[in-house]
Amino acid sequence: MSLVELIAQADERGLAASGLACLDRCVPLLGGDDEILRPLWASLGDGAGAGEWGERLEQARGKLDAAGAGDEAAALAHRMLEAAPAERSAADVRVWADACSVASLQIHRLLDTAEDEASSVDSRREGRTDGMSPLVAAELRRQITVLEVLAGHGPAGLRRALEVSVEGRRVLRAVVSRRSRQQG
Repeated sequence: MSLVELIAQADERGLAASGLACLDRCVPLLGGDDEILRPLWASLGDGAGAGEWGERLEQARGKLDAAGAGDEAAALAHRMLEAAPAERSAADVRVWADACSVASLQIHRLLDTAEDEASSVDSRREGRTDGMSPLVAAELRRQITVLEVLAGHGPAGLRRALEVSVEGRRVLRAVVSRRSRQQG
């Protein structure tokens, strides 16, 4: 199943986790530490109250806002954070998750030293993967994994979704670090 199809079929929690996972993997571009979005992840669990998502989102924005926007990749990551809906309604998080998916793939495309043969990331999301660059391919796999885990395991899949996100964040942090050393 393509990423577009998985997003279309995801429930509200899966969509929120999908968008959050994309944002979480891009935190290195926002200057945030590895724990900054952990409270948002916790708000996706069964025991969380309805208003916790919005409160925790505002806290994360306050901590990451100082980072501002740098290059195009950082600007895309910052827009993901700003576009996050304050209320976790299915309609709002669906739009956000879809936009985060595109932005995160585009960020990985911008940061990959290998060329991606597709004219846009949309074809990648639809399942056309020939000539895909390694960093974009890995991000696409992570996005699909997060949605599949949550579709198959519900709230119990949150831990695995977070693990996938942490792995991706480490990869992106290394790419950003290497890139800054080469430019500096």
